[in-house]
Amino acid sequence: MRTSFSEMVGVRHPLVGFSRSPGVVAAVSRAGGLGVFAATAYRPAELDAQLFWIEEHCDGRPYGVDLLVPPATEGGAELLATLRAQIPQRHVSFVQDLLTRHGIEAPDLARGTGASDDTVRGLSPEGVQQILDVTFAHRVALVANGLGTPPRAMLDGGRAHGIPVASLVGAGKHAQAQLEMGVDVLVAQGTEAGGHTGTIATMVLTPEIVDLAGEVPVLAAGGVADGRQMAAALALGASGVWCGSVWLNSHEDVTTPVVKQKFVEATSADTVRSRSRTGKPARQLRSAWHDAWDAPDAPDPLPMQQQLLLAKDAWAEIDRSAEAGGAGARELESFFVGQVVGSFGALRSAEEITDEIVAGCDRRLAELARFLRA
Repeated sequence: MRTSFSEMVGVRHPLVGFSRSPGVVAAVSRAGGLGVFAATAYRPAELDAQLFWIEEHCDGRPYGVDLLVPPATEGGAELLATLRAQIPQRHVSFVQDLLTRHGIEAPDLARGTGASDDTVRGLSPEGVQQILDVTFAHRVALVANGLGTPPRAMLDGGRAHGIPVASLVGAGKHAQAQLEMGVDVLVAQGTEAGGHTGTIATMVLTPEIVDLAGEVPVLAAGGVADGRQMAAALALGASGVWCGSVWLNSHEDVTTPVVKQKFVEATSADTVRSRSRTGKPARQLRSAWHDAWDAPDAPDPLPMQQQLLLAKDAWAEIDRSAEAGGAGARELESFFVGQVVGSFGALRSAEEITDEIVAGCDRRLAELARFLRA
């Protein structure tokens, strides 16, 4: 299946598999798609090792890297100690009380446990540049920014190394800004998607972005987990699809068994867009954590870097307690996932998922072609 995107990055299938799990990334690339690795949470040396591992396991196939680069106005390179000091005591006490009520020994969130330091550092200009330096030292086929306009260093580095730069967008105005910056690929991410999303549905957003993009390839994201949905994206004018949540239901994914089981039990109505985990609206599996933050007496979530410092340290304790069998922690447990969670079932390999999506798309396109001949 050839499209402008598949030819740009050199893959057989115009399907991107975005994941924080290196095993998923390598498997999608081996199956003929483009595995894209979520890099922000890694220290430079750790990312370097992960990318070497992916290269050793993807049979020489192309793969990509994704970063989260927020606007510089959200704290920039401020010291972590300063950021922590700016977290109101009310927020610290709220989270500590929430953990205690669910049987979890609350850490000293005002000082931090270190779980969030690397993530926040990775969002700073210095951290982003270090990640980019490592990325451009490898043979990646695509570099993407999942949050806002790509920094100039990403665009310039992509040009210098002959690597296309992609950007995720949730509205027409965002796409226009990215096009003016000179991005090579736009990812139209609908509100159905897991992680940071806007409020416009994929069915509406994709053709709008396609019309704005002109010759720039557009990938549809959000609500794509089988071949019929991939075929629908192509029918809307997309040059391919960007899939994230579907890999959470794979053997290679590193999500904990407790969360994977909650995914299997969930329906498509069991997700929520919430600022309570990252400070920006992000779709995730609804749990007691989100119910608490939605309560009338709850504080408003903080800006991104501070909310990450607060929530990610707390989430490290939730994960540990849930894996140890804590019933209260299981009530809180969650992860970023899109509305396709309602279709999850038995675990499959990421290669099998890729093959089934592509084969299903081929079948549906052939069926549609028969309608034209009738």
